[in-house]
Amino acid sequence: MIVAAAAPSNPGAFMEHETDVVIVGAGPVGLFAVFELGMLRIRAHVVDSLEAIGGQCTALYPEKPIYDIPGFPRVDAGDLVARLEEQAEPFAPVYHLDQRVEALTPLDDGWRIETAKGTGIRCKAVIVAAGVGAFGPNRPPLEGLAAYEGRSVFYAVRRREDFRAKRVVIGGGGDSAVDWALSLSEVAASVAVVHRRPKFRAAPESVARMKALEADGKVECVIPYHLDGLEGEDGRLEAVRVKTLKGETRRLEADVLLPFYGLAMNLGPIAEWGLGLDRNHIAIDPSTSMTDRDGIYAIGDIATYKGKLKLILTGFAEAAAAAHDIHPRVFPDEVLHWEYSTTKGIPEP
Repeated sequence: MIVAAAAPSNPGAFMEHETDVVIVGAGPVGLFAVFELGMLRIRAHVVDSLEAIGGQCTALYPEKPIYDIPGFPRVDAGDLVARLEEQAEPFAPVYHLDQRVEALTPLDDGWRIETAKGTGIRCKAVIVAAGVGAFGPNRPPLEGLAAYEGRSVFYAVRRREDFRAKRVVIGGGGDSAVDWALSLSEVAASVAVVHRRPKFRAAPESVARMKALEADGKVECVIPYHLDGLEGEDGRLEAVRVKTLKGETRRLEADVLLPFYGLAMNLGPIAEWGLGLDRNHIAIDPSTSMTDRDGIYAIGDIATYKGKLKLILTGFAEAAAAAHDIHPRVFPDEVLHWEYSTTKGIPEP
């Protein structure tokens, strides 16, 4: 991995770079965009506000299993990132990590982006692959919650083994809640899933597997309840109180609470770039992945259009579309003769 040197610390000093494309976001879709661009001999720099590549897959759930990646019946999120990094490596991408993109300036022949650390990069095109933007967990409104965070309350599972023999309460009804109920049932002393209604928003197959575990006594679905309070001392949880809309209460003995209520999305400076937005997502032409500003593209969860499916593989296809549309910007006098990777191999960077 090529990681760019840190920008000078003195005010007004800038590190300037030049490349073909800047990718904003080093999650799975951004990493695959490096590969797709590289296959067309297009150079890329990648900027991410996190300290490591991988986006949510690295920061929030590296051990979470993913089942819908072609060719992988099951792959942990962290392993997927490692494979994507390996796939991109032949094309020598330059990573600018722990740096948020602050400004976007049009040039006669492209764009210049600038980060909060004073790094400037000139390029022919920009691909925004920022996932859900700057993200943070949606915290449940529980009194004294902050005292337990990081000790007994966690918004992500980084190491499943940390929860071995623990009494785990999971709040939520989406994919994260159900997937981790399935996974942690293999190591935890007990797993209880608190949800306000019988219907879950997760993949039907996953819900069916969780119901089967419930029938076997390995998971308890606490329905229709919502989180109501915490009991414990010095940040160590002893129990989670839950309540129905009718006021009925229960006390669940617990060592750990995992509230999985999604992420709070914040586009940050991207919202000021003059791009067409649709409910905090960037509208694109699905045939090219380009936004309404010439030379700026968006791919992955941040991109939207009619009929969009929020799947990693959809983002992969959007990355390929963007790369092919960018090619004539980088090589205006060259006709692109498309060849499959099986026949052309990996071109020299």
